[in-house]
Amino acid sequence: MAGAVGAYFLSLEPASEAYDQALVDVGIALGERIRSEGGSFSFDLPRAAEQVMRTDKYDTIYYQVRRPDGVALAGDPGLPPVPAAQEPQDGVIAYDSEYGNRKIRVIALLIPCGGETCTVQVAETTNKRNKLARNIVLSSLVPELLITLATLAIVWFGVKRGLAPLEDLSTEIRTRSARDLRPIDPAHAPEEARPLLTALNQLFDQVAESNRNQQRFLANAAHQLRTPLAGLQAHIEIALAQWEIALAQQVPDEQRAQLEQVHRATIRTARLANQLLALARAEPGGYRADAFTRVNLRTLVEDAADEWVHRAMAKDIDLGFELSDTQVSGEALLLREALANLIHNALEYTPAGGHVTVRTGSRSDTPFLEVEDDGPGIPEAERGQVLERFYRVTGTTGTGSGLGLSIVREIASAHGAEISLHAGAHGRGCKVGLTFPHG
Repeated sequence: MAGAVGAYFLSLEPASEAYDQALVDVGIALGERIRSEGGSFSFDLPRAAEQVMRTDKYDTIYYQVRRPDGVALAGDPGLPPVPAAQEPQDGVIAYDSEYGNRKIRVIALLIPCGGETCTVQVAETTNKRNKLARNIVLSSLVPELLITLATLAIVWFGVKRGLAPLEDLSTEIRTRSARDLRPIDPAHAPEEARPLLTALNQLFDQVAESNRNQQRFLANAAHQLRTPLAGLQAHIEIALAQWEIALAQQVPDEQRAQLEQVHRATIRTARLANQLLALARAEPGGYRADAFTRVNLRTLVEDAADEWVHRAMAKDIDLGFELSDTQVSGEALLLREALANLIHNALEYTPAGGHVTVRTGSRSDTPFLEVEDDGPGIPEAERGQVLERFYRVTGTTGTGSGLGLSIVREIASAHGAEISLHAGAHGRGCKVGLTFPHG
């Protein structure tokens, strides 16, 4: 743009001088037509010559011839006089003015006549000068704009092409799961970005190692707790059974209540240990996705049905099954753990006389597993929060630890499944579903 402006001024001045020189030539020709005899002055210009002089394709030509005393001899009356402050250069004065509400360019020549000086003014409107200015601007600006646009296009294409590997890298990182800590292959990244990828991969390794340490700790702690807790639970159950036999000995109710409370706490702690172990197995690094096999969800439920039916009968809950064959790719142990947590939660919070239904099948060729109950349900505002670890709905009276649904979520994520929570039939209870990837 600056180049166009510079070209405009550099080109306009010599072009304007050429037009001024043409007016000077006309003025000289007019000066030659002045006659001086005995102190009187006359001007003789044939009409045909005047017509030729005034002929111009773009502008109107004016002239005026003045005697030394300033009286007009011929031409157009009222042409603006020469500015008093402007000094002639080689007998020529050029200035801009207005005539008949039109802008004009005036050339005044000081012509010797009879020992004195006559003045010849030649003026023209500025149409062709303005046209010249526009042409100069366009001829300078258009190429500049084209060059600028071409440069921008080249720069944009070059930058976009150069940054394409970084954009691909950004997309890969952005679409990754927060638990996907696989190293990034730097082979396709620009040379300048490889140190960054190396540092990023080192960070991934450190985070992955931290996760593995955490999983090992959870698994070891849970494993170490399971055996003594199972023994403690067995001893308490034996003691309670012996007291049942010894009712005739009138065991104090207070002692029995305390022992039953210890029994319930032991069962709850044992379940917590099992859940921590399941959580460690469900997190990335606790399983091998390349070892997944085809699992029939119907068979999975049927194998576990007997255990859960007995628990449901003990609580006077109607546990029903609506099962259809459907297969998914996964690990049977993890899927069985997810099913166990869903059924346990449903039985835990459904009151006596309630209903729990387990379903498997496919909808639009999409496998699903769901458990529905008609218990108190989960408020809609808390359905996202119950998937977090150790979160429990306010006011619940069950013995859960708040890990069940978070374990289900981890297992669902490991299998690429989506977990959903809705109200049950007729707006009662809760329905938790797992929708697995097609095929």
